[in-house]
Amino acid sequence: MPAIRDKFTIHSKAIVCQDVELKGDITIGAGSIVHPKATIFAIAGPIARSPRHHYRDSNLGGSFRRKEVMRIGDDNLFEIGCRVESPSIGDFNTISTRARVHHTVRMGSYCAIGAGCLLAPTEDEVLDDYTVVYGPAAEQRTWSGRGTVQEADLRRKHAEYLREMLPKFNRVRRGDAA
Repeated sequence: MPAIRDKFTIHSKAIVCQDVELKGDITIGAGSIVHPKATIFAIAGPIARSPRHHYRDSNLGGSFRRKEVMRIGDDNLFEIGCRVESPSIGDFNTISTRARVHHTVRMGSYCAIGAGCLLAPTEDEVLDDYTVVYGPAAEQRTWSGRGTVQEADLRRKHAEYLREMLPKFNRVRRGDAA
């Protein structure tokens, strides 16, 4: 197996801490925030991110097994210890602490994967918009969508705070794209 060539494109308006582990062909869009100790691996295929993400000590891409580009929409939150291998992630999703999403799952928008949930179907599955996965058996239900405006406002304020505070206490990688 040939060695993976690392190629990072980090937008100049992204905050990516120096001790983030990046491997493979990775594009990080404007407004993304990558906390210290996060891991982003693009083993088989590249990972392309739209703007405005927040990764907190998460493992994104993991051992991404597909040759296709892993596409991630806007304003997603990847929390501490989560592992996401999904080839397609819509907008405004939350993958909670220690949750795991297998490479056979494609996510719509406004989905929430609960803390510690394992979502690993044997066949390809698409999570429709507003799907909530919860509990030890990874049960699913559909959310009404109430509160999306408040959620977006909260995420925006949290991102503003992190853009100000992370560079004060961590070394940050400098972006190269304008």
